[in-house]
Amino acid sequence: MSAPKVAENMLWGGRFTQGLDPLMVQYNESLPYDRILWKQDIAGSIAFARANTKSGILSAHEFSEIERGFKQIAEEWSTNTFVVKPNDEDIHTANERRLSEIIGKEIGGKLHTGRSRNEQIATDLRLWLRDELRKLDAFLSDLIKVSIARAESEIDYIMPGYTHLQKAQPVRWSHWLLSHATAFADELKRLREVTKRVNRSPLGTGALAGNPFHIDREAMAKELGFEGLLYNSMNAVGDRDFAMETMQWGSSFMLKISRWAEDLIIYSSLEFGFVRLSDAYSTGSSLMPQKKNADSLELLRGKAGRAFGHMAGLMCTIKGLPTTYNKDLQESVEPLLDHIKTVGDSIQIATGVLSTLTTIPEKMAAALAPEMLATEFADYLVRKGVPFREGHHISGRVVQLAEKHGVPMDQLSLEQLKSVDDRFGDDIQECLDYERAVELKDAIGGCSKRAVLEQTSVLKSIL
Repeated sequence: MSAPKVAENMLWGGRFTQGLDPLMVQYNESLPYDRILWKQDIAGSIAFARANTKSGILSAHEFSEIERGFKQIAEEWSTNTFVVKPNDEDIHTANERRLSEIIGKEIGGKLHTGRSRNEQIATDLRLWLRDELRKLDAFLSDLIKVSIARAESEIDYIMPGYTHLQKAQPVRWSHWLLSHATAFADELKRLREVTKRVNRSPLGTGALAGNPFHIDREAMAKELGFEGLLYNSMNAVGDRDFAMETMQWGSSFMLKISRWAEDLIIYSSLEFGFVRLSDAYSTGSSLMPQKKNADSLELLRGKAGRAFGHMAGLMCTIKGLPTTYNKDLQESVEPLLDHIKTVGDSIQIATGVLSTLTTIPEKMAAALAPEMLATEFADYLVRKGVPFREGHHISGRVVQLAEKHGVPMDQLSLEQLKSVDDRFGDDIQECLDYERAVELKDAIGGCSKRAVLEQTSVLKSIL
C-alpha cells in the first residue's frame, strides 16, 4: 500500500498532522462527479465575494482580482484545460486552490471568510438542479405537444378501449393519447411546484450556525436568481428535501411513462398491430430476422425501476441522520445527477417514439367487436324508460344468446332480440355503430370529437 497522503493542502488540513489512507482519499473525494457543478460553484463564489466586499471584508481591488481569477477558471473548465491536483477532493477545493494559484494566496485565502462547504454544496446543487428542472419542463412540454398534435390529426381513428386488458368499449385513439397526456400534464404542474421549492438560497448560512459578518443574503440570492431564502441555517445546510422531492417527482413521472410504454409495447405487437415503431427506436433479433423489438419502450419501462432506486436509496441514507450536515449527504449528489439524466433522456426518447410512430387505423378498426357495444343496448333500453340495472341484465342475456348460437352480437336477428325483450325495436340496429357509440360519450372528459378537442384545448392552456 502506498504512503498516506498529507492533508495540509486540503481546506480542513490544519487540524490534522497524520496522513490519510490512500483508499480513504479516494473514498472521500467527490470531484469525479461534482465537477459538473463548476459553473454554479464559481457563480456562488463570485456572489459571496461581492457580498463580502459590501460588508468590508474584501476591498474593491480584492474582489476584482477574485472575479478575474474565476473568469480564468471558468474558461479552463469550459475548454477542458483545468488541471486537477491530487488534493482536489471536491469542486470547491479545486476551484479555491486554483484561484490562489492565479491571484495569490493572500487574496485567494480571503474568499472563504464566513463560508462553509456545507452551504456551498447546497447552493451549487440547488442552482444546478433548478436549471436542469427547467430543461425537463421544456422536454415534458414537447411530449405533451406531440400528444396533442397527434390527437387532433388522428381524431377519426377508433380502437378498442380496455379494462383488465379485455376489450371493453370503443374509444378514439385520440382519447387514449390524451389519457396519458393528461397524466403528463399533471406531472408538469408538479414539476413546476418542485422547481419553486428547489429555487431557494442557503448561501450565507455558514456551516450550521449562520454568518458572523453581516452578509447580505438577499442580495446574493437575487444575483443568483433564487426566488427566496432558507430561513434557518441548520436546516439550510442539512436539508436534502429538494433532492428527495425531485426524485419523488421523477419516480412518479417514470411510473407514468412506464405504463405509457407498456401500452405501446402491446399495441405494436403482431397480435395487435395498432402502431408500428420507427426503425430509429427499434432493434432486431440476433437470431430471428423477422423480429422488430420495441427496445426503446422496454428501456423506458426498465429505467423506471432505476429512478425508483435513486429515490429509495436517498431516503434510506437520510432517514436516520442527526441534525445538520453529515458526510452521508455526499451520497445525494451522484444519484441526483443520474436521476436527472435518466428522466431527461427518457422524456426525449418518449417524444421521439411518439413523433415518429406510424398508426394503423385499419388494424384498430378490425379489432373492434360487436360485444363491445353491449352497453349501448342497455343504454338503448334506458332511453325507453327501463331502469339501468334491468337494462344491463337484458343486455347480458343478449350477449349470452350470441355466444349460444356462436355468432357475433350484430348478427342476431330482430326476432332473436325480441325473444330476450320485446322492447327491442327496429331502431336497435343504430346501437351497432361504433362511430355513434363514441359520439354519444359527449360529456366533459368523454371520447366524442367535441369532448376530445375540449381536452386538447385544456392541455394547451396548461402549456
